[in-house]
Formats: sequence, structure tokens, C-alpha cells
Amino acid sequence: MTISEEDWVPISALQHFSYCPRQCALIHVEQVFEENLHTMRGQAVHRLVDTPDTSRERGVRVERALPLYSRRLGLTGKADVVEFGTDGTAYPVEYKHGPRREKLHDDLQLAAQAFCLEEMTGKVVPEGALFHHSSRRRRTVQITAKLRQLVEALVPQVREMLRSNRLPPPVNDSRCHNCSLLDLCQPKLLSATRQLAQELSHLFKVEEES
Repeated sequence: MTISEEDWVPISALQHFSYCPRQCALIHVEQVFEENLHTMRGQAVHRLVDTPDTSRERGVRVERALPLYSRRLGLTGKADVVEFGTDGTAYPVEYKHGPRREKLHDDLQLAAQAFCLEEMTGKVVPEGALFHHSSRRRRTVQITAKLRQLVEALVPQVREMLRSNRLPPPVNDSRCHNCSLLDLCQPKLLSATRQLAQELSHLFKVEEES
């Protein structure tokens, strides 16, 4: 099935959705964005690799700010860095601010890039890496069957949410603490309001049945 380019999903939207669907909708549907310390640090790190460039380092061709696409999945995006081995195999490297850490939404972003690179080069991408700027350390990410399955499952969900212009309800959990959209999202207030509405609805139902 051919996916219209207007329905292609940005890899960044997939990453946001896997972290929090409401955050994804606020950014990619409502087109809102707020800065906080974490986003400013992230932007500073990405400026290091945000200009398209080709170089050779230790015999490896290095592409920076490389545009990516997968027609099969309807994905599009940009890789911070892609290193190409002598046999042409791609090795994506995504830059992150902060210390070395494991987060599934980051791994899914790298797996989505791997799908694109495989389609673009015709070669399997078995792994990539996340470079954590604060610790100056890489974390190797194996592009496992599980990660691939998650990407395949999530892309249609993100596409459907973007098509519907639907804003999912807030999660109001530990994910909210570092989110730059906390004040716009108002997860605590909206969750409390929704809970009160459910309690009132249940109360009225009980009274009608009695």
C-alpha cells in the first residue's frame, strides 16, 4: 500500500508519541512548544550536528544532518550522524544531552532511523548508538526484533492521531516532571477534573437506579 506523503510520520513524532501521546499531539497537532532547561540543552547539543556535512574519519565516511525516509512505513526525518562502513553499512548515531541513560523512546527513534537507512541503502542496519553529550559516552543500541515490532506497531497509531487532530488525555505521572509542556498541558488539573466528572456521573447513575 502506498502511503501519501502528506500522511508520512516524522520520526520525532514517533519518539514523542512513545514517550507521551499527549506531548506528541501538543507538539505535532496543536503546534505548541515551550522551552525549559532540558530542551535548551538538547538544542545546544543538536546544533553541533545540525549542519549537513560529509567527512572521513579513520577511514569511515561520516554524514551529518542526513535526511531519512521510508516509503514502506511512511516515515521521514533526519539523522544527527550516520557512519558508513567500508561495505556501505550504515551506523546511525543520535546525539542526546545529559548523562548516559537507557530510555525506550530514544531506542525507538534509533530503530526508526535504521528502517529508513535500510530502505535507502539496501543493507541491514543491525545496530546504532546514542551519544550522551554530558558524559561523552556512546550507548550501543541493538536494533532488535522487539524494537522493530514496536516501531511497526506505533507508526500507524501516530499517523491516525495526526490525521484525527485528537488530543489524548493527560497521563499525570512521573513523565510530566521534566516536560517543557507541563504548564500548557495541565495534567494534574485536568486529571482531577476528569476524575470528579466520573465520580459525579457514577453518583447520578446510582441515584437514577435507586
